[in-house]
Amino acid sequence: MKGSKRVLDHLQSLLNGELAARDQYMAHSRMYRDWGLLRLYERLNHEMEEEIEHADALIERMQFLERQPDFSQQEKVHVGKNVKEMLKNDLAVEYEVSAALKDAIKVCEEEQDYDTRKMLLKL
Repeated sequence: MKGSKRVLDHLQSLLNGELAARDQYMAHSRMYRDWGLLRLYERLNHEMEEEIEHADALIERMQFLERQPDFSQQEKVHVGKNVKEMLKNDLAVEYEVSAALKDAIKVCEEEQDYDTRKMLLKL
């Protein structure tokens, strides 16, 4: 099923953000583990796993809509040097992804792609 270019462009953008978040969370979780901050490690490791699930859902939807994802467009990862900086960077990623998700849902409504919208609401 051929998807709307606008919807697919937003899905690609979301994928770029999810993959960057995954890498950032992985880096931070491993730093926390190295520093002996195991509760922070566990939390960020869980977040990383969720980002992988989100990326997988986006990839599957893009392929269903007949576009192969472009993995060369990943956004920049912001790895902190201390706990405060790391938490600040991770919160910023969550705000960015949330805003992009709201924009994508709006575009799905405008393009009348309610199945993609439903999938995005689960992310």
